[in-house]
Amino acid sequence: MEIYKDLSSPASQQFEKLLNGQLSKNKIEEGKIIEGKVTKITSKYIFLFIPGLKSEPVIDINEIKMIGMADNVKEGDTISVLLEKIEDRNGDVVVSALKAQKIKGWNKLVKCYENNELINGKITQKTKGGVIVEHLETGSLMFCPGSQISDKPVKNIDHLIGVEQKFALIKLDMVRGNSVVSRRQVVSSNKKEDKVKIIQTLKVGDVIKDAIVKGYSSFGCFFEVTTSEGTIDTLCHLQEISYSRVNHPDEIFNIGEKHDLKVISIDMEKLQVGCSIKQLSPDPFEHISNYEIGKEYSVKVEKITDYGCFCSLEPGLSTLLHSSEMSWTKKNVSPKKMFNVGDNIKCVITEIDTEKRRVAISHKLTQENPYSKLESSYPVGSEIEGEVSNFNEYAIYLKLGDFEVDGFLHSNDLSYTGKPDEELKKYKRGDKIKVKILEIKINEQKVRVGLKQLQKDPFDWFKDKKVNDPITVKVISSDNKGLFVKPEGCEVEVLIKKSQIAMNTNDARPSRFVGGERIDAAIAELNLEKRKVTLSIKLLEEIMNAKAIKEHSSPLSGKNLPFSSLSEQLDDKQKKKDKE
Repeated sequence: MEIYKDLSSPASQQFEKLLNGQLSKNKIEEGKIIEGKVTKITSKYIFLFIPGLKSEPVIDINEIKMIGMADNVKEGDTISVLLEKIEDRNGDVVVSALKAQKIKGWNKLVKCYENNELINGKITQKTKGGVIVEHLETGSLMFCPGSQISDKPVKNIDHLIGVEQKFALIKLDMVRGNSVVSRRQVVSSNKKEDKVKIIQTLKVGDVIKDAIVKGYSSFGCFFEVTTSEGTIDTLCHLQEISYSRVNHPDEIFNIGEKHDLKVISIDMEKLQVGCSIKQLSPDPFEHISNYEIGKEYSVKVEKITDYGCFCSLEPGLSTLLHSSEMSWTKKNVSPKKMFNVGDNIKCVITEIDTEKRRVAISHKLTQENPYSKLESSYPVGSEIEGEVSNFNEYAIYLKLGDFEVDGFLHSNDLSYTGKPDEELKKYKRGDKIKVKILEIKINEQKVRVGLKQLQKDPFDWFKDKKVNDPITVKVISSDNKGLFVKPEGCEVEVLIKKSQIAMNTNDARPSRFVGGERIDAAIAELNLEKRKVTLSIKLLEEIMNAKAIKEHSSPLSGKNLPFSSLSEQLDDKQKKKDKE
């Protein structure tokens, strides 16, 4: 022990030098990756020797299997481990080979990310929102979002799983240790290099043969162009498709069709090629003066849509035949049922707009207007036989005579006296009905007919009547609203409201009547034009009372009026007169 007391002695200084040299050689710190030498391998553990530690660290054999080294490791080999604790509560050294591998892998990823280098990896499995990618050098697992798998939608990625390929690191989370990669950037980058080579083979003015329609949008049509250097997509803008007005490319093209294109622009910065179809032919509107409005021409059906047919007057000069201009009589025309692509049909030009470069045509104008023909043969007021062709909840449609015209027969025009909904139920398809033409609107293609107009109007019974006239009526039925009555000799049913049954409120009860009674009432309101009449028993009472009181006649017997209010008023007036 004396050697340590005298540090100036040569022996002490030599010992201090040896001790410091050994400690500086093996700097032991927790959280650092150090190298350990395999000294012993059992079925469960691997024992390591690390200079500077008081005991041998032990690694579970399962951990070695997880990092794929179980078959290769042998005694004497060196393994990198993470020193987690120099001494735990049991006095043991705690190390981890798995964590050491993860840290080394992360450091490599960080270096590749900082240097913008691509990494080798393979997709191992699908997950929500994307796929898991394994870094082949370190075994680190990374996430690739679904949007970064390819530069175009891919429905099935099974062919990509397990295949070694390049990925670009696009995001590293240093705190959580997460990494995000992209396959799309690599694919797009490769395509960009190829795209440059392809575009360099083209120049403005070139004519590309047999470009394939790949897709379209509201602003143009995309074509697939094949050159000696490969394939590239080009855009033909909506305005460059045709000299005529085009609303959408699907009016002209079908997917998979082949068309010739003319190169009109090349942008090497954006790597875009602009093409035109219409510039391959002369502008047909330069000689549009050869066509006249109102004249009949033969056109060829080029394309059929739900709302019409696109036809050509001549190559390059297209026009729209709208479905509303196909037939005079057919409603909601289906163009596909009337015409086929390639048909030559007769049409009349209805409009030429040189500013908008638009030509409008009509097929129905080449045929006689059946509504004009009907009007000349059966003017308003004429009688014609029709066959029931259709119904709705409030009307009947009749095919009139031999004309391809449907007449509209409203339920209110079926009968003067019957209820409209009940009258409507009396008819079925195929029934023949003789009707009167009430109205013909040629421009609107409408014809209105009536059935009751062929019958005598029962309302004419009131023509020689006026307001306050008394009439005798027969009670048909009663309900909470009042009395339903018919004037004698008339088929018009009229409602006497509950408030108009009697002057005395207690007597104004519809339940007093059971039906079949003959009573008198007065006309309270009469409008012959609107066919409206209002009857009132109360009004008749008031008129008769006033007349009796005025003439000081004896009380009425009440033969026609079943109430006693008038007699009571006369008695009161007589008593007052006696007092005077």
